[in-house]
Amino acid sequence: MWLLDSPRLGDKPQVKHLAGRLLKQPARQGVVVAQSRLGQMLCRDCGNARDRRIGHELLRQAARAGDWRAQLEYAQLCQRSEPEQARYWLELAAGQGSQDARRLLRQWFPG
Repeated sequence: MWLLDSPRLGDKPQVKHLAGRLLKQPARQGVVVAQSRLGQMLCRDCGNARDRRIGHELLRQAARAGDWRAQLEYAQLCQRSEPEQARYWLELAAGQGSQDARRLLRQWFPG
């Protein structure tokens, strides 16, 4: 995963492809951090609907397992179609210390 976190390497398509291949098996085995990172990649970087659906499901699984990054990302995916679901996931992520989740809660649900 350090490949994805590298500012120099993380945006290169071939690095993302390799990282995706490396994350696939652990994600299938239920490794939460792998589910979260692969889900993020599939939702952000893939052009086809099938991969995005898989990404949504992986993020949902990781969010349910308590990964605050997945909770934040999943909330952003839910925001338009299911705002109350988005609020739920943002509140969980904020409860784990996510400043981004707190900011989005104030922005999307003022008052």
